[in-house]
Amino acid sequence: MIGIIGTGNMGSALINGAVKVFGKEEVVFYDPIEEKRKNVSTEYGILACKNNTELVKICNVIVLAVKPQVVFNVLEEIRPSFGNDNKTVISIVAGLSIEKLATALDHKAEIVRVMPNTPALVGAGMSALAFADDFKGDRESTLKLFETVGETVVLPEKLINAAIVANGSSPAFVFVFIEALADGAVKYGIPRDKAYKMAAQTVLGSARLMMETGKHPGELKDAVCSPAGTTICGTAALEEYGFRNAVIKACDAVYDKAVELGK
Repeated sequence: MIGIIGTGNMGSALINGAVKVFGKEEVVFYDPIEEKRKNVSTEYGILACKNNTELVKICNVIVLAVKPQVVFNVLEEIRPSFGNDNKTVISIVAGLSIEKLATALDHKAEIVRVMPNTPALVGAGMSALAFADDFKGDRESTLKLFETVGETVVLPEKLINAAIVANGSSPAFVFVFIEALADGAVKYGIPRDKAYKMAAQTVLGSARLMMETGKHPGELKDAVCSPAGTTICGTAALEEYGFRNAVIKACDAVYDKAVELGK
């Protein structure tokens, strides 16, 4: 039985994916807001637990999909419900290390730390998973859960902050790029709705082209840049105004903040 604590964007995405793959009878959840419990229960046809304690008692896999500022209150609440039955706790809470989570639960759970991203809402997410060094739970089922909402990679925990750079925060950067690209098109007369559609589909298609061909992004870029053409002029302008450096600096800021949250 899979129990999901929290029904924000990621919690809801995981509920949706888990129900489709594992079946609604294998998924329960809890949210402190009564109206949300009613809505989610009705939408997915699954049991809303009365509290977090009830959820932990009936589940062998527990997903913490809550905000960092409340996670330790939740852990304090559920800690007495853990015994020696090797329940798996999966945390998608930014900055919460495996060691801190294990300590908060008196080392009575198998711990997995995950960094997903919001494209999981449409089944196109990218999740990085770090298993505790002494993990004895079901790795295959854990991966399967996150594969219900997209692709997965397994990393050592020391690289999870880097994963926040690569997939956790980066969708926001992509949306900024899409918005800017659409603004550029609107500037020259393309209607706003069409500009957004063209920019978004181009980003989607470009990513798919890279994934399916396996080609280096530089090679794909070169294929578009004809000698003395429009694209190489635009690429040169990106370099002149520091596009590449701005992206890397944004990644640095994400990483530094992730390290700070983990302290």
